[in-house]
Amino acid sequence: MAPRSDARERLIQAAIDLIWTSSYGAVSVDAICERAGVRKGSFYHFFTSKDELVVAALETHWDGRRPVLDDIFSASRAPLDRLRRYFDYVVERQTQVKATYGRVLGCFHNSIGCECVQQPSEIAAKAQEVILSLRRYLESAIRDAQASGELRPGDPCSDAKTLFAFVQGALIQARVHDDLDILRRIPLTAFALIGAQAA
Repeated sequence: MAPRSDARERLIQAAIDLIWTSSYGAVSVDAICERAGVRKGSFYHFFTSKDELVVAALETHWDGRRPVLDDIFSASRAPLDRLRRYFDYVVERQTQVKATYGRVLGCFHNSIGCECVQQPSEIAAKAQEVILSLRRYLESAIRDAQASGELRPGDPCSDAKTLFAFVQGALIQARVHDDLDILRRIPLTAFALIGAQAA
């Protein structure tokens, strides 16, 4: 039996690397194939278009993050501890990203979502799906913290949207300035936004 090819996985990783460090519009199928070491003809064996590849890249990237977030936001943890751990993870993750790519890159899904939101494509829909999933982690922690009295009473959904927008804004600024310290300052303001004191 012939060994299984990892060409599809290499194409997906190449798409993540190139698009995250540049942009969706700036990266061609040719560049992705070259980075992956895959012939262009083979590309179309796995994907019908660049858009289909990018959707797969979004799914793959999210699949890699989800187990970590499941652990961070485990119901066995105190609600505010979940949020503290998430803020720590944001810094740790972008520290790893900077070590790998040479600079802070921010959120992969949000970057693509912002670029493709005006295009009626599966890319924007997938990015929005992932972003909603991430926001639900925050909403669950906020709801539990409000129920336990650790946070002021409020609308967990609305508070999660506000918190998510703040964190994403910090990630964008951290990318623009290539500055991890922006992310390290998230907890103080984030907890104030939702009515708690940072630990």
